[in-house]
This record gives sequence, C-alpha cells and structure tokens, in this order.
Amino acid sequence: MASPGTRVKSVEASIRDTEEPEHQLRRNLSALDLTVFGVGVIIGTGIFVLTGVVAKETAGPAVALSFVVAGIVCGLAALCYAEFASTVPVAGSAYTFSYATFGEFIAWIIGWDLVLELALGAATVSVGWSGYFNQLLGDLGIPLPTSIAGETATVNIPAMAIALIMTGVLVLGIKLSSRVTAVIVAIKLVIVLLVIVVGVFYIKGGNYHPFIPPAKPGESGSGVTAPLIQLIAGFTPSTFGVGGIFAGAAIVFFAFIGFDIVATAAEETKKPERDLPRGIIASLAICTVLYVAVSLVVVGMQHYTELSTDAPLAEAFRSVGLPVFSGIISVGALAGLTSVVMILMLGQSRVLFAMSRDHLLPPGLGKVHPKYRTPYIITIATGVVVALLSGFVPLGTLAELVNIGTLFAFVLVSIGVIILRRTRPDLPRAFRVPGVPVVPILSALACLWLMLNLPAETWIRFAVWMVIGLGVYWLYSWQHSRVGRGDQRTTTEAANR
Repeated sequence: MASPGTRVKSVEASIRDTEEPEHQLRRNLSALDLTVFGVGVIIGTGIFVLTGVVAKETAGPAVALSFVVAGIVCGLAALCYAEFASTVPVAGSAYTFSYATFGEFIAWIIGWDLVLELALGAATVSVGWSGYFNQLLGDLGIPLPTSIAGETATVNIPAMAIALIMTGVLVLGIKLSSRVTAVIVAIKLVIVLLVIVVGVFYIKGGNYHPFIPPAKPGESGSGVTAPLIQLIAGFTPSTFGVGGIFAGAAIVFFAFIGFDIVATAAEETKKPERDLPRGIIASLAICTVLYVAVSLVVVGMQHYTELSTDAPLAEAFRSVGLPVFSGIISVGALAGLTSVVMILMLGQSRVLFAMSRDHLLPPGLGKVHPKYRTPYIITIATGVVVALLSGFVPLGTLAELVNIGTLFAFVLVSIGVIILRRTRPDLPRAFRVPGVPVVPILSALACLWLMLNLPAETWIRFAVWMVIGLGVYWLYSWQHSRVGRGDQRTTTEAANR
C-alpha cells in the first residue's frame, strides 16, 4: 500500500466519483438557494447575543468595527473556499479540497476535524433552540419543566425533537431542505430588518461617545484557561481601545461560522462553477452588513455600559419602552436557530458521505436513497448522534471546539489554494482568488491568530480529539481506502493517463 503522504486523489477522480449511479446526488440548487443556505446558517444567536457581550465587555460602541474586522478575515477565507468549490465541485468541502492538495492523511484529519464544527455545533445549537423555545412558551404562560427543556435539563426533549425533525427534512430531499430554509430565513430577516428600521428612531447620539472607549488592561487567565498566545508570548489581553476592537473580532468571528458549509452542497448545485462562488460570497456579504447595522442600532439605543449580555436586543427595546419586541426577537432567534441546526447537519452528512465514498468510512453508509437522491443512511445516523448529544450531554465549554475546528479548516483551505495553483495550474478555475499567494497567506495567518486567542484547554481538547481520529484512521481507514488499494477510478496516476 502507498504511504498516506503519497495518496493524493486527483480532482478529475473526485469529479468522476460524483457520476457513479450509487453515489449520484440530485442537482437542484441555484446561486439563490446557496445564498439562502449561507444566510440561514450564519445568522443565529450571534446577532442576538454577541453584540451585547462584545460591546459591554470588550469594544464599546466600536463593536461594529469588530464585526467589520471579523468579516474581512472571513472574507479572505471565503475567497479561498470559492476558488476551491468552483474548481472541485464535489461534496465534502475542505475534506475533498485537502485530498486533492495535501493527500489522504491530511484529508482524514480535516474530515475528522469538521465533525467538531458540524455535529457538535448542531448539538450545541439544538440546546440553544430548546432554551428559546421554552422561553417563548413561558411568555405564553405554558413553560415546560426545566428537567426536560433548556440547558440544565436532565433529558432535553425539545433539543432532541428539533434535531430529528430537521433530519427528516434533509432525508426528503435537498430541494425541500432549501425551501424550508428559505421560509425560515425570510422570517428571521424580516425580524432583523424590523429591529434595524424601528431601532433607528430611538438612537441617541450621546450613546456613541466615546465610540472607541479608552483602553484598559483585561483580565488575564491562568493555566489552561488562559489564551494560548498569553502562555506562549506573555501577551496580556486588553479591553476597549484599538486592542479591544481586535479582541472583540476574535469573539464575533464565530457569529460568521457557516459560510463554508455552502461548499458541502457542491454536488447538488446546478452550475457549481458559477453558483458556488456567488452563494459563498453573497451570503457572507449580506450577513456582515446586517451584523454591522444591528450593532450600530443597539449601542445607539442603549449605552454600552448598560447593555444586557444575555438578551441585548430585547433589553435595548425594553429600555425605550417597547417590551413587545422581546417576544418578536425570541421568534427571530428561534427561527434562526432552526435553520442553523438543519444546515449544520446537512454539511456534516455531506462530509461523511464523501469520506464513505472514498472508503475511509464504511461504504454502506454512503448509499443514496433511490427516490430522494439523498445520502439517507448517513443523514439519519448524523441526526441520531446530534439528538443524543443535545438530549443527554451538557456541552458547556466544549462548544469552543466548534470554533477551533472551523479555524483549522480555514487555515488548510487557504494554504491549499497556493499548493493547487502550483501542482495543477492546468485546472479550469471559474473563480480565482486575487493576489495569490498574498491573500491566501493573509487568510491563514488571520485564522491562526484567532486560534491562538482561544484558551489552552480548548487546544488540549482539540489534540485529544485528533488523537482519537488518528486511531480510527490507522485501525480502519488506512486499510480500506480506495486510493490506498489502487482503485483505478480514484488514483492520481489513472486520472493523469
């Protein structure tokens, strides 16, 4: 068998795999569908919660600039994803891209890593959905017992229910999934725009002063709770000032997570070379504008020192005599989280589908439903795992693993653009990242910087997860890999003949 480092699956072989009858997915998605998916997964609790947290504790009214900085970092990564997705229009996103550039070993690592972003992320969001759902029931006077709903529940029934319902939607077809997402996204966009339009009339200019509050030393962590950059370089974090803007960007960055999931639907897109770049970049641009607008409205309505860190939008409207907006915002948050749960599970099932097709996971998992043309076995398995995690496991700080997993994927994709340009300059690229290699390098460095700002304990958990993944690779995937076994449909040599 070839060593993992030499097991590179060619782009042509990856594309040929999509034509196999037993693995063929239905192409129904347009650029608009992809944009809706992107907006659907990006706009979640971030816009309803992080605005208040960062404004009050880190950046002040300049939280809008934190969103701009985070949007720029994500924009650099989005350009890299757009080039890859249009060049390699295959399910699997960063996993498939890595297979074509770094080889099988790194591809497995990134595929295993994406489980942190997608499955664990879906479970975390399901728990958040349960909390908002019970809050809304409480406003109606019919709350569920805390033992079965909310973050402290013994068995979180609503969280399990939403995960399983969204699993059913995904199994029934990608077009149905896109239609459900479109309805949900329309609801939350209307509510977000309503917040902006109504809130503008209650802005007080004095609340913007000082727009960038004077810098002051932040709280230093100790031991494994401290940011890794602090332990490595002795860098002490600060709050407010220019440093606070960048520290805030490291936090609000995670409100943007999700645009990369658009790339996992490549095989189900009608014209992937054209529509994927449009969907990825458009969804990110729309969300950045909305985030900046909402943050400016909220800090204009209520002084940043008085903002709530739990429900800043609702509290801001309550402070100006509009408590009815509390319920409206809860509906928006609930709608937002519903689409996030579904699209995270969509992304997870497509990544695992690609890994199964390569036999790095049991190939039986990748079977496509004869009627709905969706990978139904792996979708159901993903849904069950997410439901069990959200129903029984108190996730807590494990949610930070979602962040480090995503950033790690961004770093590899950014570097991969440079490598594929050099190793396969002949490939047709419908979209090309401008300024190569500068832009991809800036993207990788920016993501690495944000990773270093995560607590050391998060890095430890990440390392443990990767060790487990390496064990699975050597015990199963290494021996069963199609490329490793010399499958003539997948090897680079066969593709180049």
